[in-house]
Amino acid sequence: MADPIVRAEALGKRFGSKQVLDDISVTAEAGDVVAVLGKNGAGKTTLLELLLGFGPPSSGKAEVFGHTATALPEAAKARIGFVPQQDELVELLTGAQQLKIVESFHRRWDHALVERLTREWEVPLGRRVSTLSVGERQKISLLLALGHHPDLLVLDEPVASLDPLARRDFLKQLLASADQEGRTVLFSSHIVSDLERAANKAWIVKDGRLAWHGELDALKESVVRLHIRGRRPLPENVDIPGALARRVEGAHAVVAVTDWRPAAHAPLAERLDAVIEVEPLGLEDIFIELHS
Repeated sequence: MADPIVRAEALGKRFGSKQVLDDISVTAEAGDVVAVLGKNGAGKTTLLELLLGFGPPSSGKAEVFGHTATALPEAAKARIGFVPQQDELVELLTGAQQLKIVESFHRRWDHALVERLTREWEVPLGRRVSTLSVGERQKISLLLALGHHPDLLVLDEPVASLDPLARRDFLKQLLASADQEGRTVLFSSHIVSDLERAANKAWIVKDGRLAWHGELDALKESVVRLHIRGRRPLPENVDIPGALARRVEGAHAVVAVTDWRPAAHAPLAERLDAVIEVEPLGLEDIFIELHS
């Protein structure tokens, strides 16, 4: 079996007395599109930066393409595309000049792809970067990251300033390239619906630790909402393993649970003397319940 493209083992990061990340262990394989989820300040950006080797971890280790992230050889770095939250474009250059500079560092620059996306996204490459809107600058950053067909694409809130149509077009391109080229994508965004359409895996970071990681389908099966209708009033603090949040009103209760197993349905209904309906949840609802 091939080694993971990205691996973190017991990864941690401390800034002074503040523990920003603690005991993060995850992997991403070739072709994975990973949704990196978390509230603002949860540690998502720090995690991505550690995986890219932008700084040393305080504990544990991070590897990319089998190399220590902080000591990547140039050949490995050339296989990575990165779009940060805040772009690093040169203000005095035009978009075309910016693309030309980055192109010079890559042997397999895809002119046809960049030209097509420039047309489809209506990117004004003839204007200076300083005159562009935030959304237009994000589009140029995406072109810079995609133009050399990276084997690993890391996106930190890449489409936050794009309009819905531009976001849809970008996600369509992202999915097509990941599927056709076996590209690994780490995709952080606060627009959860975008991630749900694009990802096959999820890493959910809460207060610097992993609240959940694994296949997205498994996450959706694991976290559900139970609607309970008892034949008599239910205890206010109804005891259900894995309960995240509960609302009890007499003989009725709504309880979000994690690590749900269908085999638990009948025994729980018998114990509570109730009828239980299991409601599957979308990624956004799961995110909310895990942070309740």
